[in-house]
Amino acid sequence: MILRRTLVLAVVCGIVAFSVLAVQLYNIMIRDHDFYEEKAIRQQTRTVAVAASRGTIYDTNGRTLAKSATAYTVFISPYEIQLYSTKEYKPKEIHYGDDPELIASGLERILGADHDKLLEQMKDTKSWYKTVATKIEADLADEVRAFIDEYNLAGVHIEEDSKRYYPNGDLACHVIGFVGTENYGLEGIEALYDERLEGTNGSVVRLVAQNGTEMLFENYQNYNDAIDGNDLTLTLDCNIQAIAEKYLQQAMEANYIQNGGCVIVMNVKTGEILALANANSYDLNDPWALPEEVQEQLALIPDEEERSAARTAALMAQWRNMAVSDTYEPGSVFKIITMAIGLEEGVVKENDNFYCGGKIPVGGIPGRITDLNCWKHAGHGNQTLREAAMHSCNVAFANIGMKIGAEKYDEYVEAFGLMRSKTGVDLSGEAASQWWDKKYFEDPNNMSSLTSAAFGQTFNVTPIGMITAVSAAVNGGYLMEPYIVKEVRNEDGEVVYSKEPTVVRQVISEETSALVADILESVVGDKGGTGSNAYVPGYRVGGKTGTTTKTTIEVAENRKEYMVSFCGVAPCDDPEIAVLLVLDNPSSESGIYIGGGQMAAPYVGMIMSEVLPYLGVQPIYTAEEEALLDVTVPRLTNLDLLSARLKAQEMGITLREVGEGDEITAQLPSPGAQIAAGSQMIIYLGQSAPQEEVTVPDLTGMTVNQARNVLQNLGLFLDTAGASPAISGVKVASQIIDSGQTVPYGAVIQVTLVDSSNLGRY
Repeated sequence: MILRRTLVLAVVCGIVAFSVLAVQLYNIMIRDHDFYEEKAIRQQTRTVAVAASRGTIYDTNGRTLAKSATAYTVFISPYEIQLYSTKEYKPKEIHYGDDPELIASGLERILGADHDKLLEQMKDTKSWYKTVATKIEADLADEVRAFIDEYNLAGVHIEEDSKRYYPNGDLACHVIGFVGTENYGLEGIEALYDERLEGTNGSVVRLVAQNGTEMLFENYQNYNDAIDGNDLTLTLDCNIQAIAEKYLQQAMEANYIQNGGCVIVMNVKTGEILALANANSYDLNDPWALPEEVQEQLALIPDEEERSAARTAALMAQWRNMAVSDTYEPGSVFKIITMAIGLEEGVVKENDNFYCGGKIPVGGIPGRITDLNCWKHAGHGNQTLREAAMHSCNVAFANIGMKIGAEKYDEYVEAFGLMRSKTGVDLSGEAASQWWDKKYFEDPNNMSSLTSAAFGQTFNVTPIGMITAVSAAVNGGYLMEPYIVKEVRNEDGEVVYSKEPTVVRQVISEETSALVADILESVVGDKGGTGSNAYVPGYRVGGKTGTTTKTTIEVAENRKEYMVSFCGVAPCDDPEIAVLLVLDNPSSESGIYIGGGQMAAPYVGMIMSEVLPYLGVQPIYTAEEEALLDVTVPRLTNLDLLSARLKAQEMGITLREVGEGDEITAQLPSPGAQIAAGSQMIIYLGQSAPQEEVTVPDLTGMTVNQARNVLQNLGLFLDTAGASPAISGVKVASQIIDSGQTVPYGAVIQVTLVDSSNLGRY
């Protein structure tokens, strides 16, 4: 009986035990199969990523703007360090294992790693991977390898990675952008085209033995190739970009600009962006670094949280692309659009007359009449449409706006892409234009909005939106979609994307567009135009000035801040490029009259003077222009004295001879330098040129002749840029080398000439 109960109990217990086991086996083998399989694979294998190479970014001529190169990551394996610290190694007859103190001291010496942090990391003996340093160069990686080999270390490892390089430093920084530590794009093209650029990482999967060491046999390894990222070719031209950045910086310094500025160069026929620059440039290889003066200001903030927030704000401002992300009141540059609309609608003709007495009465809500003033309070009197554009007359353009009518004006503003819309340019962070509410703007009892808008005030646009609209006004009437990436190629060099010029719509006729370009040429080329400071000898340059006050600041703080700008187009008989320069908040301390014609136009002209010949546009000079052109200094030291005298006479310069004899042993300035027409070179006969320093005088306010004579008496030379010396009243507005600085005897001082005879702000 007892035996039977024992057997029954044993059977029951066996069944229960088997049932539990069966349930567990079911859970492991069926229900949780995937979980345990993945866990087993993790225990039995080690996966190491193979980094894909990020695609290269090129300019339109194939010059590298951003590229990836091999870099290295150093990491430690606390598990292996703990495992092998008990074993004995005998490199060079010295007994070492994976000693934590040795490793920490060695990596601190080579990489500058934190010694105490390394020791703390090594305490986590369950971990196989603790990062010590990333993106290190090959020379440092070699030092780490030598350290590993010297002490036969098993717990210190190096793996290949990639690092982003920007060969041109800060050139086009706001266009290109940069990547973060994980090679993901954070700003600019790097961010917007991140998926195309980044590629796909590969991997190496290896089996590991029970003790965790890798089984380094081919049969126990699986390799998955990385797919490199795509290469991008931009419309940007590095040479034009460098020209634009150079003159933007000069404009900033000469005009004491306080809040930044931007410049855009666009192909008006295609919408290609040839250059785009902002004043707040930074080195793409170290985008987190701030200028010294900003760091000094941050250091004065005692609270750590406030200081951190201020640093973040400073970095955001440094990275901000004003040309695309900011809006501003365009001022009289917008008169180009008003003129194009009026001519296209037939409400005005080229020879129509407009009278300006200095102001015009305008009806506003609630129906009261207010006076709208012209910038020239005395008025311009009678003038044709062409003359009104040359004078930048507010009254004339307010009248044109009323002739067009608010409803029709609204339609055209939308057609030009400026009504609360974006251009669609392939750059991140583009803002939308800010236009009036349709119902308010078209209220027949309120003409103040329409008349103010007609000369560019009371609404906001982006710089990229403004230059795109101006391009449409002069390129035959076609609104083009601006773009900056023109081609994408995969790792095999195959084109996977190609951008063709895109016509959004035709806004005005080709006939109207041609007339607009012709009138804009008068604004620059004819005497009396407010854009005369953008004049370029030999080229048909046109354009329009712009100056506005910031209404919100004026109302809230009872003070004035200005935005000054100039948009130029050339050549006006068949426009190819447009250049827009915008400067935010110039200071009167510069001594230059605050206006787009004096502060922005000269630098657009300088950009044109270098970009047009670079693009192959040939100049055609008048006799007067030819006589006033700057001279390229010839080499005279290889000539006899008589030949040198004849060469100088041929080039329109004179010679001052120092010394005796017939052998020219030195000359000033050096061959290839640019000097003003009518200058006097110095040649030395049988002796050397003086090796001394000269203090630069203040040339501002002088005429060309005065500045040339003052410099000549000091042994210095003049080079001019800006307005034509032929215009009466042209004077030196600024100089590249400030007065009081010292330069070598014989140096060339470049000055900017400005015509101040027509101080039209708008």
